[in-house]
Amino acid sequence: MSEAAMLELSGVVRVFEQAGTRLEVLRGAALAVRPGELVGLVGPSGAGKSTLLHIAGLLERPDGGSVRIGGTDAARLDDDKRTALRRRCIGFVYQFHHLLPEFSALENIVLPQMVAGVTRGQAAVRAGELLAAVGLAARAGHRPARLSGGEQQRVAIARALANRPGLLIADEPTGNLDPHTAEAVFGLLTDLVRRERVGALVATHNLDLAKRMDRVLELRDGVLVEHR
Repeated sequence: MSEAAMLELSGVVRVFEQAGTRLEVLRGAALAVRPGELVGLVGPSGAGKSTLLHIAGLLERPDGGSVRIGGTDAARLDDDKRTALRRRCIGFVYQFHHLLPEFSALENIVLPQMVAGVTRGQAAVRAGELLAAVGLAARAGHRPARLSGGEQQRVAIARALANRPGLLIADEPTGNLDPHTAEAVFGLLTDLVRRERVGALVATHNLDLAKRMDRVLELRDGVLVEHR
């Protein structure tokens, strides 16, 4: 029996009104992502991938359909409870790392844990373990300006997993990196998803990397279809 999905979207609709024109970006999108599964999301620019990720990550509400995170129906929650669910269950990685420049690599991973109520000591242990997992134990005390682009993105991935989320949302996580560095970062991301048993939804324009994921979905005319 397969494990319960960490993310379930069903019949998701998102409509924008622009200058009197009704634009249906999502028209019944549906997907499921299970623990330890890496699902790629592809589609042309403007297709609505970022909108879909925002809805999946509880950053935006759909106009219709349901979003379930770890079995919890987010539509039934008020804003405070949605925020709490997002912080507890979802990690985010973006194209640009968004690390805090005045803090070290270790501190960038410690801070979100302390916000979640973890003690500094416990957070530092977890941060050290994650930095070792991404090959940056020796760089723990370095601020982002002293790290390469690939190293910064590896720290960002470690930070996203710091609070042991069940779901990882990644928007072009290798899009700002050269091909060799992108390959290395993708390999680390895959290893961590498997090891931490995280369900990952990864939007990318890199079809070579996408083909190495467990499944690839294409956003086409507002619905998700298997990419071939």
